[in-house]
Amino acid sequence: MANPANVAVRNLRIDLGSNTVIEDLDLDVRAGEFVVLLGPSGCGKSTLLHSIAGLIDVADGSIEIAGEDMTWADPKDRGVALVFQSYALYPTMNVERNLSFALRINGTPRAEIERRVQRAAGMLQLGPLLSRKPGQLSGGQRQRVAIGRALVREADVFLFDEPLSNLDAKLRTELRRELKQLHQQLGATMIYVTHDQVEAMTLATRMAVMKGGVIQQFGAPAEVYARPDNLFVATFLGAPPMNLLRGALAADEGKLWFRGPQLSVDVSHYAFKGGLKDAPDFARPCVLGVRPEDVRANSRGEALQGQITLVEPMGNHRVLWLDYHGLQIASIDQDKTPLAGGTLVPFEIDAGQVSLFDDASGLRL
Repeated sequence: MANPANVAVRNLRIDLGSNTVIEDLDLDVRAGEFVVLLGPSGCGKSTLLHSIAGLIDVADGSIEIAGEDMTWADPKDRGVALVFQSYALYPTMNVERNLSFALRINGTPRAEIERRVQRAAGMLQLGPLLSRKPGQLSGGQRQRVAIGRALVREADVFLFDEPLSNLDAKLRTELRRELKQLHQQLGATMIYVTHDQVEAMTLATRMAVMKGGVIQQFGAPAEVYARPDNLFVATFLGAPPMNLLRGALAADEGKLWFRGPQLSVDVSHYAFKGGLKDAPDFARPCVLGVRPEDVRANSRGEALQGQITLVEPMGNHRVLWLDYHGLQIASIDQDKTPLAGGTLVPFEIDAGQVSLFDDASGLRL
């Protein structure tokens, strides 16, 4: 097996026709990491992946793999293996020949081909399927073959371009688990593109959230989810997304408060990026964000009151949509007590879990 390699992208610019898709982008992937590029369609994540693979020329900047400049190297010389969204299997070849095709045309010795094919087949549970053709396989089995075809190359870096998006929900869940286990077995460097936040959160060692060709935030999934750097990241992650309440910060009697229409939250213990909580008379327009799981419904004591507009049963939990003075606030609730629309429900916001953003720039305070 090849050694896992680091990938360093520096000041990357990619033009497609007259449009600049990516500009001045930096990305560092450590050897052995599973990095996920996450973002909506058209954000540049697949373009970035294809540039690392050598399928797209760059207009400026550099791409290093294992410490070597690969900016202008041919794809075959980069030590990478790419798994596409489509299976791209040869329909007239059986699974064994699909897996071994690239090795055979490169003149790899027969014994080495057999070793690599058997190893990949064992990892991906393809042993009983080696004599079948793609038309005799399910969608999940075909995607395993596509992944296996990349594995037999024993590359330094594995690249995945939305490999699970064509599968149904059950198969996606199964293959997602298998991919994570595969990474743990191989210890390989993997870069994975998806628009599915569940895939990103469950697979990634670190994830880069992208918008408009720009990496908005790069970090461990739990950190990005809990402390989003801006409003885009805050609302892109989470189902339902983060609740946003507009208001202002105000210092009062030694405490710092977020105050919005009909709502006050003590944010004295909020971890500001710039130490702003020490300002004696600090006041500025801002946005308070709170995840639905941190809006506690049916709370006791000095609680707020919201009217239920919708209940969404989700199996092991439910989402309550509460109307609070015209604002729609989502709350994730574990209670099984039946609730009808129009019911008044007491709720409170966990002040220790909120995020604050500048109203003008959208950046985290």
